[in-house]
Amino acid sequence: MKILDGKLVSSFILKKITGEVCQLSKKPKLTVIMVGEDPASLVYVRNKKRACEQVGILWEQISLDAKTTTTENLIKEIQRLNSDKQVNGILVQVPLPKHIYLPEVIKAINPYKDVDGFHAYNLGKTVLSMQFEDFAPCTPKGIIRLLEHYDIDVRGMDATVIGHSNIVGKPVSAMLLNRGATVTTCHIDTKDLKNHTNNADLIVVAVGKAGLLTADMVKKEVIVIDVGMNRINGNLIGDCDFEKISKKASYITPVPGGVGPMTVACLMENTLIAYKKQLNQ
Repeated sequence: MKILDGKLVSSFILKKITGEVCQLSKKPKLTVIMVGEDPASLVYVRNKKRACEQVGILWEQISLDAKTTTTENLIKEIQRLNSDKQVNGILVQVPLPKHIYLPEVIKAINPYKDVDGFHAYNLGKTVLSMQFEDFAPCTPKGIIRLLEHYDIDVRGMDATVIGHSNIVGKPVSAMLLNRGATVTTCHIDTKDLKNHTNNADLIVVAVGKAGLLTADMVKKEVIVIDVGMNRINGNLIGDCDFEKISKKASYITPVPGGVGPMTVACLMENTLIAYKKQLNQ
């Protein structure tokens, strides 16, 4: 079993970005909008800020009140940032309060500043082919970069993706397809999950349910990418039974230290890409 070390690989990506940003006369700028004070979101935002400071990307955080902010208010703020030439990347931290309609919020972001890669324009491009994945969502992009670093070629593999969100499940399924894998995407209505995981060469699990993937559900030499983040008794664990599955797997990501750092590194990369695209415009 070999650990897919997201901390290590992300450090290489961040080092490369730092070198590029150092050469720029004007620094890229990322603006993050946070509505409310979701505890997990506060941690994620802090990590993103730290990464910006590390690579030299300018950081701006706009914090809005969860009770008084409406969908319309939030969209107006996004439109202001869309027209601000000093801002290269716009990120709206999710989850949002339930009264705010997320699809309209994402739709409002200029696709060229959509560093999260959630806009329909960028998601659509991701489905087309590898050549159009410049603004792929950060977590799926991080997963692909991690596999590439360890020279894992998914072409011809049977891949099972557990979870079909627009943030991870759907785009990573598309990106694996783009690279020649045969992909099965499972979700809450999948009748027999074990039937789809037992023969998979590669499993990506992104549900947010601790212990969902167990050792009896995977074959020997499987590659497991665990995107889940669950806090149990103060400890952060993934969606798979790491201790037992790691004894069968050829490669596996730890939680924490696997996909998480890769997501942040790819956000920095997307922000730099956004800066370059706007410069060319």
